[in-house]
Amino acid sequence: MEQKEMKRNMGVLTAMSVVVGCVIGAGVFFKPYAIYQATGGAPGMAMISWIAGGIISIFGALTFAEIAVLIPKTGGMVTYLGDVYGKRIGFLAGWMQVVIFYPSYLAGYGVKVGTELSSLLGINISMPVGIAIIIGIVLLNVLGSEAAGKFQIVSTACKLIPLFLIMIVGFILGQSTEPVLSPMVGEGLNAGSVLGTTLLAVLFAFEGWTNVGTIAGEMKNPARDLPVAIVGGVSIIMAVYLLINIAYIKVIPASELMNIESPAAAVANVLFGKAGGLIISIGIIISVIGAGNGFLLAGSRVAYHLATEKTLPCSDKLAALNSRQVPANSIILVGTLACLYSLLGKFDLLTDMGTFSCWIFYTLTFACVMTMRRRHPELKRDYKVPLYPVIPLLAILSGLYVIFSQLFLSGAGGRIMALASVGITLVGLPVCLITEKKSK
Repeated sequence: MEQKEMKRNMGVLTAMSVVVGCVIGAGVFFKPYAIYQATGGAPGMAMISWIAGGIISIFGALTFAEIAVLIPKTGGMVTYLGDVYGKRIGFLAGWMQVVIFYPSYLAGYGVKVGTELSSLLGINISMPVGIAIIIGIVLLNVLGSEAAGKFQIVSTACKLIPLFLIMIVGFILGQSTEPVLSPMVGEGLNAGSVLGTTLLAVLFAFEGWTNVGTIAGEMKNPARDLPVAIVGGVSIIMAVYLLINIAYIKVIPASELMNIESPAAAVANVLFGKAGGLIISIGIIISVIGAGNGFLLAGSRVAYHLATEKTLPCSDKLAALNSRQVPANSIILVGTLACLYSLLGKFDLLTDMGTFSCWIFYTLTFACVMTMRRRHPELKRDYKVPLYPVIPLLAILSGLYVIFSQLFLSGAGGRIMALASVGITLVGLPVCLITEKKSK
């Protein structure tokens, strides 16, 4: 039977909107707290971090897209690394996504919703609410991808409305005259170590650019339009993030934002009053639940892919589809891990753990581009990363800095988190070996 190909009818503006829609999430509403905690309440390094995070994401996305277009197979990063560096490296990437990246993000979103609702209701119910939210998202996904997809559309609208309202009204009504670029860091802090910590927080807010490769097959001219979509899309996101953070500071000084876990809600209360702030806060909560829904949707499919490859324990059960034709057991696996992680109760710790873990494998994926150029220069490439090898090298160096700074320059808590992430990832090696033996 002749295999049908997807229609190439996507222009540069459509592709750019896909990039923007995939990336803008919950980070911009909540990560300023962690960033200003790291800078000691100084705005300068925070603003530089938002710019640096955007530039790193552009380098990463431009590089990642080449390998995604060159190896257009199901499985994403798992497949790329498996094809280039061997199946065990590919499996470790998938293992990390299933047991750390997706469940830790989902847990962080559950914790944040619990915290926000506790604040609105004036009672401490963050832990049970967080777990209940995760279970609710799991049930929604078990019912079928159509229900989960419709909720995703609603949550996207709830994400964009508060974002632009705060940004526009904050600039009009904000009374603070505090500088946005000075001081760089608080007294007694080292700028290099602060940048490493703030970058991890910022890169969480930019997470989602790995999806850019999936749209290349539907673009009219990917070689020409994909770089424009990536650079244009991430530049728009970077501008939005910078502007809303300046709007925050125009309403509440950075020295006060460092003590506010939900800066967007606090700024909304100042700008719109208690009733208006409540509406904005509800919109943000729905947005966060939607972000969690998206990560469960994606994470369960990675687990399902590994199970179909017979590389996970209980692969037969995890690869089974229910009557709604969704991998219910894989969904429950990621949701259960998220519930366990949510017991830590710390949004920033959970999301930092996921971000650090994935950047280890992002950096390896950037290296895949250079490896494939060297091994197989004869392959037809519909898209090539511009300014090769400069941009791939910059992407690799950026990734190495994120990893190095967290392992060696961050505080004790950051180092413990990073080492725990590495340890959990390496547990995948004996799992892989045992599964291989059983399959043989």
